[in-house]
Amino acid sequence: MSASESTGRVLLGHTLRLSRIALFVAVWAALAAMAATVLFFVSSRTVVLASHDAVVRPALHGQMVISTGPVLPDLRMSTDRRLGVDISLGKTDARSTEELVKRYAYIASQPEGQVAKVEKAMLDMAFDAALRGAALGLLPILVWLVLGSARRRELVRRSWSRQGALAALLVVALTLALWQPWDRQRALVADEKEWIPLAELLGPEITIPAELDRVEVRGDVTTRQSQRLIDSAIATYDKSQKFYTRAAEAAAELNLREPEEDETVVVLVSDRHDNIGMDAVARAIGDAGGATAVFNAGDDTSTGARWEAFSLDSVDEAFADLDRFGVAGNHDHGGFVHDYLSDLGWTMLDGQVVDGPGDTTLLGVDDPRSSGLGSWRDETGLSFDEVGSRLADAACEADERVTTILVHDSDLGTEALERGCVDLVLAGHVHVQVGPVRVMGADGKAGYTYTTGTTGGAAYAIAVGSKPRRTAQVSLVTYRDSRPVGIQPVLLQTNGVFEVGEFIPLYLSPNEGSPEGDESPEGSALRSRHGHDR
Repeated sequence: MSASESTGRVLLGHTLRLSRIALFVAVWAALAAMAATVLFFVSSRTVVLASHDAVVRPALHGQMVISTGPVLPDLRMSTDRRLGVDISLGKTDARSTEELVKRYAYIASQPEGQVAKVEKAMLDMAFDAALRGAALGLLPILVWLVLGSARRRELVRRSWSRQGALAALLVVALTLALWQPWDRQRALVADEKEWIPLAELLGPEITIPAELDRVEVRGDVTTRQSQRLIDSAIATYDKSQKFYTRAAEAAAELNLREPEEDETVVVLVSDRHDNIGMDAVARAIGDAGGATAVFNAGDDTSTGARWEAFSLDSVDEAFADLDRFGVAGNHDHGGFVHDYLSDLGWTMLDGQVVDGPGDTTLLGVDDPRSSGLGSWRDETGLSFDEVGSRLADAACEADERVTTILVHDSDLGTEALERGCVDLVLAGHVHVQVGPVRVMGADGKAGYTYTTGTTGGAAYAIAVGSKPRRTAQVSLVTYRDSRPVGIQPVLLQTNGVFEVGEFIPLYLSPNEGSPEGDESPEGSALRSRHGHDR
């Protein structure tokens, strides 16, 4: 055999092996794609959506279909693509249908957080289906290779026998038993009802917003009570959507202080109390002020219940691309809020010093009242003052000076300030602005305490509505050279008018004097407030 013939045979052998591998890859890809597609469309996810336990399923009807249950009509809207989604709403803790419908209206007026949650659930299902499909696609190829050519020929011969026919019948019977296609032919009451446009259902006497023109409903809305609820919900939706959209647009045009190149600006929000309408406004204020991070001082909810996850989804979506830090407030009862935001990627402070925005150091802890009894790392059953002392110890024992303490109630940071171990204490809780107040520590080092007003415009623990119930506030905190240098408050009145506060400089160096009007440590900022139920 000549050298050229030998080389030709080697090349032919390599070509055949590569062709075989390519064939296996092509077969695997086809099988994996088919398996993943089937698995995806039989998948489901249970999430907390619109204050309900909800089941999300992908579909091919190109619609977003929301099944609300036996009392209210089902809703649907085109997704403008082939892929659709079915959402079945389950349990909720709403005390009445009227309260539930109002929630729907508020959430629908600012839907970004809920839309993002559904999209994430769909992506999770697609990813899981792709992984399982890839694994299932390998099984036939592995079986083919393990059997070998001789065993495969033997099985082909036996398949034409009586035993082979019986095995095939058993496979078909098992498939039908698992699939049960006859069960899907049973007509449901809901399927017998037609989808009609919302405007047609309500009649010409009710004007609906233009963005609801594509919404269709299925179900009976024949009683005066049902008509009244839907009419009220549409009015609430329209008022809320218009107020907060205009506010966000106006916020983007505010004349705020522009940070220098070496400065870092942080948005400070607190006491949102489920008012998701203010999230876009707060983000617009932050963008206008050049913010690159957000501090959340707690009370995102009114009770800390799972149904309030929509509020956490909303604030997360609003600030998704910023560095996010937070603590839970006294109304964020239990561990749900802390854990939920942590799972979404927020740095939830727990008594450890962490790196903050602008090369700063940051310390904080959840409000002790959020869990009934205070806790500190591994200690439980501590009083409010005891947690404040633990926080001061952590600040004073830190390897480097703590720039900022973020807490819900500024009283938690009082001892750290008095001991001269922190530059700035940021808080909320009392729903009105207090400070900034300059405090001289025992070691002669200056620090400040500042309480921002309620970002949700909350009256007590309630902020949900078509507009703020009281003046809403967002504050912008500026850092330079790893230290706070100033704060600018921005207020939104209940009539939609903004009030932009002056930039308030912070004097921390010993040679800088306290500006006229600052209070001493005995002033209002250090008066005990943790007995207040805000």
